[in-house]
Amino acid sequence: MNRSILYFMGVCLLPLALLQQARAAVGVLQPQNRQSAEVQTTGIQATEANALIVAPAVQAAVQPFTDLYIAEHAQFLNNLKKQQANGFVLIRNLLEKEGVPAELVYIAVIESKMKNSATSYAGAAGIWQLMPATAKKLGLKITTKEDQRRNIYKSTEAAAKYLNNLYNEFDDWLLAIAAYNCGAGNVHKAIKKAGSRDFRNLQSFLPKESREHVKRFIAVLFYYEEQTRKDTIKQTEHAQQSLVVAEKPKQLPTDTPAPRELQVRWILITQQEDDWILIPRK
Repeated sequence: MNRSILYFMGVCLLPLALLQQARAAVGVLQPQNRQSAEVQTTGIQATEANALIVAPAVQAAVQPFTDLYIAEHAQFLNNLKKQQANGFVLIRNLLEKEGVPAELVYIAVIESKMKNSATSYAGAAGIWQLMPATAKKLGLKITTKEDQRRNIYKSTEAAAKYLNNLYNEFDDWLLAIAAYNCGAGNVHKAIKKAGSRDFRNLQSFLPKESREHVKRFIAVLFYYEEQTRKDTIKQTEHAQQSLVVAEKPKQLPTDTPAPRELQVRWILITQQEDDWILIPRK
């Protein structure tokens, strides 16, 4: 998406990082506006920037479920994002380091509510709710003294590896997320029964919990990325209002020769936490 450089009584510089953040947020939430091949996919795919986008057809198919889920869980999701702000940042960074989309952090939201102490009746544990056998195959240690499924660093690396393997197997993040919940074997069975690799067509052949697991992920993705988009717009407006132009040169005496060129002092705008910092560039 092209963004014009703003001019206000001179040339002003809008931070490149802020523009990139805005593009990323819009790209996730509004794939219908992107004139690229990714939007023609049947599920969720990653863009070149490794951000997840949901195909418009899938959005329409799951919207009744996602709308209801968000209506019922918006307050919880909002509170969780505030309480686990550092955890979200840490896990997103770890996922990106492992080469998978950072938005997959939302699997941990629907799996465990981001609780490292979570344990399911079936024996899955940690924020990623990994089963003992799966965890051991991924290289995690599970002993009476140590359970690395509860180590946020090691478990996230293992989950990223697992998700990446599933994506390589199915070539679609929706199917990979379904397989994360019910196993690759059940997804292959659903593909065979439906005669399709399109989630919309095969979802009825998946276990009920697994197809709703995928829809919950999409709902959480929509909710959080929409909040990010709104925050980005607010920050962008703040930046535009805070843009500083070069200082006007002092009035020179009439007997002083005029300078050949106007020396412009650029002002770099950066953000540290919630504060905007203006740094003169020499």
